[in-house]
Amino acid sequence: MGIAKIDLIEGVVKGMAVLECFDTSRQRLNATLTAQRAGITRAAARRHLLTLAHLGYLESADGYYWLSSKVLRFSGSYLASARVPRAVQPVLDQLAAQTQEAFAAAVLDGDEAVIVSRSGNEGSGTPGSTRRLLAHGLHLGARLPAHATSSGRVLLAGLPRTELSAWLKERQFRRLTPQTVTSNSALRAILNEVRKQDYSLVYEEHETGVGALAVPVRDAQGNVVAALNVVVSPQRYGPEALLRTMFGPMCDAAAMLRSVL
Repeated sequence: MGIAKIDLIEGVVKGMAVLECFDTSRQRLNATLTAQRAGITRAAARRHLLTLAHLGYLESADGYYWLSSKVLRFSGSYLASARVPRAVQPVLDQLAAQTQEAFAAAVLDGDEAVIVSRSGNEGSGTPGSTRRLLAHGLHLGARLPAHATSSGRVLLAGLPRTELSAWLKERQFRRLTPQTVTSNSALRAILNEVRKQDYSLVYEEHETGVGALAVPVRDAQGNVVAALNVVVSPQRYGPEALLRTMFGPMCDAAAMLRSVL
């Protein structure tokens, strides 16, 4: 969404940039590190950190800051009010009960697929396997690289072609495993195939020892608004077996959601 320069509040932009500096790779930051990450001066970073700590969004000690639980107010409000998480949750739970596997729903945010809902059932496969898979990416709020995950590819394939072309041109893709596709042209070809077949199978491109299948979730107008996925161990399901076993139930779930989104 565009905005006129006169309407843009630079202080809010910088404050949000400071909050976004905190992630799983950098959980504690001082003013110098924050300035480097946010692209602002150290003095400005210090003022923003102090203000956010004063408001309760950060905690601090010995010159370092980290996120407080207060930031969860935003995610909690989103999950309680946004239509996709509310609509998807009972369907995910039904799928999990039917198949004894773990499912999640994701939406696209820039370079990442963000998990906004997941089934409560952790599955009953190899002991500990599904729990490990959940711990490595399917918790609520997890941000997964769109180029290397089944959910991300389904969401990217659902973009208008001009928007997808712009997305591809602006990015370089990081190799996460030996299998990760990093070529712009190769990824474009894969996404064209995902668009035709209406699903994405990805094995060991995001993480070694992890395979996943995703299908698009569309609204009543046919727009892709989310991706529904299941994550498995390749030792339990090869690509063909996963597609044969899960594709039908997942498509049925996606069709059911279209009538309520």
